[in-house]
Amino acid sequence: MRLRWVWLVILGGVLGWNLLPVWAQPATTSPLHIAITPPSTEEDLAVPLQILLLLTLLTFIPALLIAMTSFARIVVVLSFLRQALGVQQMPPNQVLIGLALFLTLFIMAPVGEEIRVQALQPYLAHQITTQAALQRALVPLREFMFAQTREKDLLLFMEIAHHPRPQTREDVPTTALIPAFIISELKTAFQIGFLLYIPFLILDLVVSSVLLSMGMLMLPPVLISLPFKIMLFVVVDGWNLVIGSLVRSFH
Repeated sequence: MRLRWVWLVILGGVLGWNLLPVWAQPATTSPLHIAITPPSTEEDLAVPLQILLLLTLLTFIPALLIAMTSFARIVVVLSFLRQALGVQQMPPNQVLIGLALFLTLFIMAPVGEEIRVQALQPYLAHQITTQAALQRALVPLREFMFAQTREKDLLLFMEIAHHPRPQTREDVPTTALIPAFIISELKTAFQIGFLLYIPFLILDLVVSSVLLSMGMLMLPPVLISLPFKIMLFVVVDGWNLVIGSLVRSFH
């Protein structure tokens, strides 16, 4: 064991003696310099800013989808429909959200086409600036929201923000239009949901009365009415009626 340590000490001394001249030499390399070259043209600066703006807008896509499109009304009505049927997890949430998303794309297709023609294509062709493209893209969305927003809801947010009563649509700020549009959509969705509940509620009452008259007090009425609800919904082609009514409610 001692012999091994002796050999290690000798080997370390030999290596240190051989590397000593290298360590003793002065440094001949120049120090590292880091420099930031300013952009030569305005276009060089615009590209990073455009990428930053694009990434920022991508984070707001879910909020814009819910707040400025038909998505909120559709998903609330479909949730009401599932509750009225009495099936808690059927269809699953993924199916309802996927259906609401593609219905939203179908309903908002004319608005998207108008945005593409008026804002996106001129911007990609470098005919307008980024600010002008955003302003042009906002016009079709505002027209869509105005068509679905109640005047009472719009005046509510104008009064809360202490804005004067608008004379034209251009006088309404977008910050007041968006929340007014959301509560108008929720009110419309709740009205449609109430109408969906009525036939299923009547069926529940009929089943409960029959069970009560037969003396079956311990048998849950929901257990008996659920198959009849599903059968009624399938016989009248409920999905066709509900989806068709939802899409037509935006026209």
